[in-house]
Amino acid sequence: MSKSTRRLTLSALFSALAVVSLYVASVWPTGQLGLTAVASLFVAAAVIESGIASGISVFAVSSLIAFLILPNRIPLVLFVVFFGYYPVIKSLIEKRGHIILQFLCKLAVFNASLSVTWFFLRGLLFDFGEAETEILFVSGGSGIEVFFIFLSGSLVFILFDYGFTKLVWFYINRISKQIGSSFL
Repeated sequence: MSKSTRRLTLSALFSALAVVSLYVASVWPTGQLGLTAVASLFVAAAVIESGIASGISVFAVSSLIAFLILPNRIPLVLFVVFFGYYPVIKSLIEKRGHIILQFLCKLAVFNASLSVTWFFLRGLLFDFGEAETEILFVSGGSGIEVFFIFLSGSLVFILFDYGFTKLVWFYINRISKQIGSSFL
């Protein structure tokens, strides 16, 4: 099998798996966040197997297909705003610099995506009563509320990044070798 055929086949497979994960997340409300994070693993697998361009294509294709078929768009928004492109960004960041600089860059990417979500997409993602909506969103929330949201989000991101790194290493050491031998 030629290298370009292998790359295309794997990208299509990973895109399909990401869409399935996003679809299940859209119909299973209690698993939205976790299954959306699982969808990002398929983007990471594409980056590992075929490079950055394949990871970007898996992100783009699965986002487009998910936009067309998902009954609930919240997992798609989460995927587009952060989880879908994060494996590509993570791969680029981890190729350069000191580990502390890498960590700070990844945290900056997360906080930038959280800012976009907070200031532009919060009405789609959060369903508060009228009183809470007025306090938090019309006025933008008090500084202390916003600070704690970003602080707790950053702490959860740190745990996510650690777990994601462990899953990527598991994929590289166990699954990637099997895929490589299957497609030779």
